[in-house]
Amino acid sequence: MQTADVIVIGGGVMGSSIALHLLDAEPRLRVAVIERDPSYARASSALAMGGIRQQFSSSVSIALVQHSVRFWSGFDDSIRARGQESRANFRQRGYLFIVGHDQIAAFEQRFKLQSSLGARVERLEVGEIARRLPDANLDGIAFGVFGAADGYASPREVLKSMRAGAASAGAEYITAEVSAIDRTDDRVTGVALADGRRISGASVVNAAGPWAARIGAMAGVDLPIAPQRQQLFRCALPERWPYRFPMVVDPTGVHWRHDDPDHVSDLDRIVVARTRADEPTGENFDCDLARWRDDFLPPLVHRMPRFRDLKLIEGWAGLYEMTPDHNPLLGRCSGIEGFFVAAGFSGHGLMMSPAIGQVLAEMILGRAPSIDVTPLAVDRFARGAPLHDGAMI
Repeated sequence: MQTADVIVIGGGVMGSSIALHLLDAEPRLRVAVIERDPSYARASSALAMGGIRQQFSSSVSIALVQHSVRFWSGFDDSIRARGQESRANFRQRGYLFIVGHDQIAAFEQRFKLQSSLGARVERLEVGEIARRLPDANLDGIAFGVFGAADGYASPREVLKSMRAGAASAGAEYITAEVSAIDRTDDRVTGVALADGRRISGASVVNAAGPWAARIGAMAGVDLPIAPQRQQLFRCALPERWPYRFPMVVDPTGVHWRHDDPDHVSDLDRIVVARTRADEPTGENFDCDLARWRDDFLPPLVHRMPRFRDLKLIEGWAGLYEMTPDHNPLLGRCSGIEGFFVAAGFSGHGLMMSPAIGQVLAEMILGRAPSIDVTPLAVDRFARGAPLHDGAMI
């Protein structure tokens, strides 16, 4: 039987961030990270859009991403200082929410909260939006909210570099599938693997993303987390664009960012997403190209008429890990000592992962969390205390 101080289930960006922060805090820890697919072919963090924004409408979410923005700003340099290559390339081109007249009250309240908490946001009048997006049709638009410190990173490179950083700090990555959580009375004692091995440990972290409910059930914990398909499309712009897009969020929910070419001769591209509110839950990785034609392209062309000549390059699907209030479950599970959860991020895991890594590491080590994540407690639904955040896209 192998032994570890902490066993992390899930070696994506979340699990790797937790491992990295644990070992930075206590280098002598033995941290085992269990990842069933080291190719990360279906990992949510690898298939994500890569957005990083402080523009939420709950204090806890804003605080988490404020911490993460500072982390991402120096991420590549910090990983290189560990002797690893990193090309996450956090581009702080900003997040621009374009606000329709029916959204005025919600965005004014959100802007007030964000400003009061020190998030870098500014209100843009329509003329300023037009200056920054000179090709946009702004009929029916009231104003915009721009976060200059926000932006996006390259998802696969983020995952690759976070894992490399954790491994260089001493985390042991084990390719295996967890088949059971070992318990003695009300305490976890380790995990069993599908290949027959066992790993003992006093702390087990469930960072299994869309599959977190399955892991929770092994420990006798009911976690309200369900996988839900999210589709993205990569398109070639009709010409090399004269300016770089921030992450632009339309009132319809369709949003896009630049996908910078690696070489001058490459096509100039954008990546586009739009969440479907009635998407069924389930492990569906099929990409429905009809959605590009019916749901994505019409609002894009309405907002940016020159987008009518976009050329679709590819589409793909990944999984959101959805909770009833679209906010994560974080921290200890009551009734089972040593079992922690960091899952249910509902599309915001990559952007929040640095802050979550630090907070979970502090909890596991018995220290006071540097960010108060009490509103995200694992038992909040059982207590009838969901957290509302109207800034989900």
